[in-house]
Amino acid sequence: MQWTIERLGRRGDGVAVGDQGRALAPLTLPGEQIEGEAVDGRIAAPRILTPSAMRVRPACPHYRACGGCSLMHGSDSFVAAWKRQVVETALTAQRLTAPIAGTHVSPPKSRRRAVLSGRRTKKGALVGFHARASDVIVDLADCLVMDPRITAALRLLRRIVIAGASRAAELTLTVIAGPAGLDLAVTGGRPLEPALFQTLAALAEEGDLARLDWDGQAITRRAPALPMGRAQVVPPPAAFLQATAQGEAALLGAVRDMTKGATRILDLFAGIGTFTLPLAQQAELHAVEGLAAPLSALTQAWRMTPGLRQVTTEIRDLARNPLLDQELAGFDAIVIDPPRSGAEAQTRQIAESAVPKIAFVACDPVNFAKDARILCDGGYQITRVYVVDQFRWSPHVETVTEFVRR
Repeated sequence: MQWTIERLGRRGDGVAVGDQGRALAPLTLPGEQIEGEAVDGRIAAPRILTPSAMRVRPACPHYRACGGCSLMHGSDSFVAAWKRQVVETALTAQRLTAPIAGTHVSPPKSRRRAVLSGRRTKKGALVGFHARASDVIVDLADCLVMDPRITAALRLLRRIVIAGASRAAELTLTVIAGPAGLDLAVTGGRPLEPALFQTLAALAEEGDLARLDWDGQAITRRAPALPMGRAQVVPPPAAFLQATAQGEAALLGAVRDMTKGATRILDLFAGIGTFTLPLAQQAELHAVEGLAAPLSALTQAWRMTPGLRQVTTEIRDLARNPLLDQELAGFDAIVIDPPRSGAEAQTRQIAESAVPKIAFVACDPVNFAKDARILCDGGYQITRVYVVDQFRWSPHVETVTEFVRR
């Protein structure tokens, strides 16, 4: 059965059109002619008959199997243009237009935070990402996405999996490469009995890990501090962190510019202080986050850093209990960085407020566009959008958008 790839879907798979209708075909590009059988709406192993001029040879030996990347077969210029188009299409679907003011693409081997899977085998252990649409772990020998310090630690991670995993369990290993070294948090392991504690402590020392956390129990105690402006934050284990330092700098630069001149800023979904602490060099901030541990890390870092303006914090589930428009009064600007699902409840309250400026950081263009529609219906105007690609060769794309009240 022959098909033509009409376009890429938002997850990066090709939308194939043929006599049988439509199907999704991974690892294809628009305009390509392919051959393959569709099962349940998916062509699992398409054969390329007529390749696109934008097709390139993937540099990673794991690419065809590993699910960590899905766009490495497209040229850099194609991927950058496609991600920009994803943002524009999402906005257009909500009857919105906005100027794309700039695009940032993080370089290869810059991902400083990775969530890997590990499993014991008869001959050792597998550590890597899952294969596409599968629970099979692709054992990594190299990676063009991750920070080289994480790649160099794969052998150590396998030894940790062998030491601490049962044969039936799959471990989740969250690794952050920071200035103090690797910060590793493992979940799903065997109970931390004394013998296992000693084994893991020895492996952590041998691998010079800044921190090893085993299902919430600390094994090493060196503080894996991360810079946030002038502050040094010790995040909780497996904390959310912007994927690359370069991407974080691009997001922060845009947010800082959009909130220029504000003296009292509200930071919603503040996390460990990615935006709060740098902005506190110029303005007072109120940081709101649903989890206590990130806010505790933020507060401790603020207290230990001289010269910052006042920072207050509040633990609050913004999806169920958003700040009301009356509570937003008095702020000059809002920074909001919600999860992938968006922030409909909070956005509706902001739309009723009189806050003059908003810097909206988003990691899902479709859900962001829905929130943007609410804000624009409430009297805000989009003045500029920046596209930030921290997840190179994946379909994920982030944006920073400036809203100004009319």
